[in-house]
Amino acid sequence: MRFELFVAARYLKAKRRQAVVGVVTGISIAGVTAGVAALIIALAITNGMRRDMQDRLIDSSAHVQLMRTDQNQGIHNWRPLLERLSRLPHVVAASPELDEQVVVAHGAREGYALIEGIIPEHEKAVSKVLTSAPASAVKALEPTNDLGNAQPSDQLPPLIIGKELADTIGATVGDSVKLISPQGELTPMGVIPKVVSFQVVGTYHTGFYQYDSNWGFIRLDDAQRLYDEPDIITVISFRVDDLNHAPEIAKQIEAAAGPGYQTTNWKEQNKELFRALRLEQIVTFIVITLIVIVAALNILIALTMMVMEKTRDIAVLMSFGVDPNQIRRIFLLQGFLISVVGTVLGLILGYLGSWVGSHYHISLTPDVYAIDTLPFAPRVIDGVVVAIVSIGISLLATLYPSSTAARIRPAEALRYE
Repeated sequence: MRFELFVAARYLKAKRRQAVVGVVTGISIAGVTAGVAALIIALAITNGMRRDMQDRLIDSSAHVQLMRTDQNQGIHNWRPLLERLSRLPHVVAASPELDEQVVVAHGAREGYALIEGIIPEHEKAVSKVLTSAPASAVKALEPTNDLGNAQPSDQLPPLIIGKELADTIGATVGDSVKLISPQGELTPMGVIPKVVSFQVVGTYHTGFYQYDSNWGFIRLDDAQRLYDEPDIITVISFRVDDLNHAPEIAKQIEAAAGPGYQTTNWKEQNKELFRALRLEQIVTFIVITLIVIVAALNILIALTMMVMEKTRDIAVLMSFGVDPNQIRRIFLLQGFLISVVGTVLGLILGYLGSWVGSHYHISLTPDVYAIDTLPFAPRVIDGVVVAIVSIGISLLATLYPSSTAARIRPAEALRYE
């Protein structure tokens, strides 16, 4: 063991003439431990929220969507276009949709929702929302002509809505609800909204509040009748084989569709959300780093008091020929040892806390946090960065006391001994 490290370790373990020095040293280690553990847990939460939101967005929505530049026109003669675009490179699946914002009413309670007219076979290949709905409910959305029989005239058309939306309007499976579309009939009194009754045949739950409270699904032909759009769709949704290249694939789809079409992708649609999550992660890192800075100030105080306590010892060492640079390194190593012990303990507590949090789910209010459980996603790279920052800040705090120790003059320190 190097001489400087040996002396530094002895100084940390030695009994104090002044007990307060040992107390401050212990507080310094505890402060570094608390700061590092808090940083690891906070970064695990922000990473988990980003991961969960991204995964649920990707699973619940299309990667790329194609629509008309003038969205009031809709997509006519969509079947050959859908078939042609489905064969493009990197396109895994495609689904036709007719979407519109409507009012969903059940008795005196109502809510707003984006009701999509879909073909279940195509929709399940693009989005995983319907996988959380009962299979019988999804089967009810299949086109009646494909089933070989027509829907009875006295039976209401089927509707699947999110669980949060169903709770909002107080509807359960089997209830009749009214969809009120702004695409109504033109009368001398103006446009009268169109009201059509549907039967709730099932609900779905993705765990993502935005989808569970604002979406619903009906048959494509029922949507065309509800919105007065005969054999027209508004969107073709695509699932691609590489999420990270969705913008480039979207441009290829747009070029293949021809003029008059435009595309959007999952990155563009959720750009502000991910930017906010990234900003939250940065702010969290900066704020909690202040705990480590406070702990570093404790290290500065502890080492300064230790230099004052060990003035005679330092003078004796220097009179035996110990170089001032070696004295400086002794106290630098003391601060380094304090920060390393605190950082290692903090990393252990931080990752242990993250593991416990991920196994014992903490419930959240979904309408506030968008997700229903608190996610934890600790990463090794975060531990490396936090350790470097913690030790670096602590070493900065040792510069002043170590320099002070190196400037002690043995003759003056020992004059009155």
